[in-house]
Amino acid sequence: MLFNQLGLSAELLRAVDEQGYKEATPIQQQAIPLILEGRDVLAGAQTGTGKTAGFTLPMLHQLQHGTVNRRRIRALVLTPTRELAAQVGESVRDYGRHLPFRTAVIYGGVSINTQIAKLKKGVDVVVATPGRLLDHLQQRTIDLSAVEFLVLDEADRMLDMGFIRDIRKVIKALPVRRQNLLFSATFSAEIRRLASDLLNAPTEIQVAVNGKPADRVNQIVYPVDRQRKRELLSHRIGVENWRQVLVFTRTKHAANRLATQLDADGIKATAIHGNKSQAARIRALNEFKSGKVRVLVATDLAARGLDIERLPHVVNYELPHVPEDYVHRIGRTARAGHAGHAISLVCVDEHKLLADIEQLLQTKISKEVIPGYAPDPRIRAEPVSKGRSQRPSGKRNGGQKKRHSGPPKGAGAGQRPSPGRANYAKGSQRSAGRSR
Repeated sequence: MLFNQLGLSAELLRAVDEQGYKEATPIQQQAIPLILEGRDVLAGAQTGTGKTAGFTLPMLHQLQHGTVNRRRIRALVLTPTRELAAQVGESVRDYGRHLPFRTAVIYGGVSINTQIAKLKKGVDVVVATPGRLLDHLQQRTIDLSAVEFLVLDEADRMLDMGFIRDIRKVIKALPVRRQNLLFSATFSAEIRRLASDLLNAPTEIQVAVNGKPADRVNQIVYPVDRQRKRELLSHRIGVENWRQVLVFTRTKHAANRLATQLDADGIKATAIHGNKSQAARIRALNEFKSGKVRVLVATDLAARGLDIERLPHVVNYELPHVPEDYVHRIGRTARAGHAGHAISLVCVDEHKLLADIEQLLQTKISKEVIPGYAPDPRIRAEPVSKGRSQRPSGKRNGGQKKRHSGPPKGAGAGQRPSPGRANYAKGSQRSAGRSR
């Protein structure tokens, strides 16, 4: 179905055409007409399906044809991470370029005073992370009493990151009468409960099977010893001439170390994770998109927060503890109908993690042993740390035990707590939100 068959305004169709899009994706075909009818929507859609345009376009259409309420916030979009907020904000501006609406993007890690100054000038659409939005509400620097639209994007990720209390506090600041849209990759029991509290007689749509990667992702596993992963990665990048590679590690320390090692191999690389300042993260992402940096090494902070058009290669340098995170990671490639490759470097320690992923996918992932890199069968498996230590997995300073009097350092901005940290996640939602 073409965009011009969905009932959108001429201004929006012009912007869509300028972005180079003609045909709507399945989520857009289903969501846009329902939202234009004024219905609440509960949508199941993974990354890379076009869901952002699926709610942005009809939201702007409704604002365009509604009652003008200048200098009042009429639409609020909540996202789990800074990166996703910035990218949704960019989409709102791109699609609304021929409309008179102002947009503000609000997240932590940057000056709140700049955001306050922009809000004072009057905005129509706010895209925000929950923690910083609550800062503004507590300081009375934002007024949400005229909001007509509420969008929760990647709601399952926000719940995973401990934002449920923040979300409920934000909802209390909104008017009762409004249109609500909830987008989630999965429909857990918690998502269902949130939807029942938030949505009014919602229409449910589902365009992807839970736990399934996007189509057109070519998945492959390269078995390799843990100490030879970096060597094999450099080898494949060079031999296959990969020009743009997003690589995932489990910890911030591993991301920094791998980026440094790849640089030493002559492959321009940089790391992006929660310990980086927002300015550094934006700079790293822009350099990667422009081709100045060949490899971007990321923690799961980026699993749902990065939007890189036509990203050809995603590498799981270390498999994630949570199988669903594998799906989110490889969802960064094969977007908008383009083909992509998901490569996993798997050592003997990670066989159980791989089995859990394959169980989720309900299929076996193809395996290929690269000549010269066959795993040594004499090497025994070692436990894979579930902590968020800044040190390499399994190592400690001076052999001393590591004591935790508070939250692990690595559970900071943008990273989901490990399953073993569930109690910490529930008890520290506010502090976690502030870092975003």
